[in-house]
Formats: sequence, structure tokens, C-alpha cells
Amino acid sequence: MAIVEEVTAEIKAAMRGKQKERLAALRMVRAAFIEALKTERDSDELSDEEALGIIKRLAKQRRDSIVAYEAGGRQDLVDAEAAELAILEEFLPSLADEATTRQWVADAVSQVGASGMGDMGKVMGALMAGHKAELDGKLASRLVREALAG
Repeated sequence: MAIVEEVTAEIKAAMRGKQKERLAALRMVRAAFIEALKTERDSDELSDEEALGIIKRLAKQRRDSIVAYEAGGRQDLVDAEAAELAILEEFLPSLADEATTRQWVADAVSQVGASGMGDMGKVMGALMAGHKAELDGKLASRLVREALAG
């Protein structure tokens, strides 16, 4: 089932189950999908890759908000954002662990023939081309720096 259809089905299930918080989070996702359809092109459908990109963006916003709210001492808002983040993460693929990412970095470094920090963009490009959906960008960036510096 396509991600857009899956979100729609989950909205219906949340409505039937009278799950207000879940319903609100899913409607937010659906609204982001509709906004993307309106602003980006005239098509009536989003690909799964585009939908995942939107959900990743929304999840990143929630993570950033959690950090800001924790710094401000607003635990009530932290809890609300964490609940939304948990719902968003249901639709995201699991990310690779550090050992797997380290192997992918080593493969990408040898693939592009990187010799120093000036080749970081090439290495990151090769990583993203092969493993974008399952790669934690921050972790990958740190591991590429380590590989190129050492």
C-alpha cells in the first residue's frame, strides 16, 4: 500500500477509535501531502519517496521542537511533540546502525577515490545515492569526516 493511502487508512481508523491525538497528527501529515501536491506540481499523486521526504521533514521539525521546548522547560509541549514524533516514525523506515553506516562510508570513500576533506561532498553524494532512505545524515556526516581526516 502506498504511504499516502496508508496515512488515509490510519486517519479512518483513528476516527473510528476516537483517538484524538493520533487523528490530529495524521491529519497534519495529510495536510502536508496536500500542500506538496498544490505547490510542487499539478499532479494528483505523490510517490512514496516524496511522501517519505515530507514525513522525514515533519519528524525533523518535531525533534528540533523537542530540543527547544526542553531548553525552555516546557515539558507539556515536549510530551505533545514526542507523541507526534512517535506517530510519524511509524511511517519511516528504520535507519541503519553505526556499524552498517561505517561500512557504507568505507565503500563510498573507496568508490569515489576520496583522499581528503575536499572530497566530502563526493562521498556524501555517493552515500545518499545508494542509501538515502535508510541513512542517518548526521551520523553519516560524522563518519565521513572521521574517515577522511584519518
